[in-house]
Amino acid sequence: MATPTREGTVLETKKSRVKPPPLFKVLILNDDYTPMEFVVVVLQNFFALSRERATQIMLKVHREGMGVCGVYPRDIATTKVEQVVAYARRHQHPLQCVMEET
Repeated sequence: MATPTREGTVLETKKSRVKPPPLFKVLILNDDYTPMEFVVVVLQNFFALSRERATQIMLKVHREGMGVCGVYPRDIATTKVEQVVAYARRHQHPLQCVMEET
């Protein structure tokens, strides 16, 4: 839509589109030392998953080497990764949690 001004010039309004923020997948990586039950507990506590869904993801991690825990904006994904890694270290497990852009 054009807007007239006093001097006779016309200003056109430009619509700008805001791009949504990028999303990041939070992944748990398989290792040979972390117990499967511990991984299920992590998925339930930090990703609010049901026991059944957490078990499914844990089995995917075990079979395929990694599993997606959730998809979040950067700051939330970063926080979740840090929380999981810190929790695993406190319990003396080498569990790795990483994030990658979708």
